[in-house]
Amino acid sequence: MTFVTQIQEFSREVLAEFRRVTWPSRQEIVNSTAVVLVVTLVIAFFLGAVDIGLARVVEKILR
Repeated sequence: MTFVTQIQEFSREVLAEFRRVTWPSRQEIVNSTAVVLVVTLVIAFFLGAVDIGLARVVEKILR
């Protein structure tokens, strides 16, 4: 099998797999994106609060 033949076969197999994929709807993508953004914001605020709290504890210990 030559290199070009291998590339052609690979391309055909990739296209065949893409035809079998069940792609999400636009609404599913929007909902998933919203969930990711909300969870990211909640975790960011939580970690920020923990960071500020620990910084104050360390500051009191070092005084």
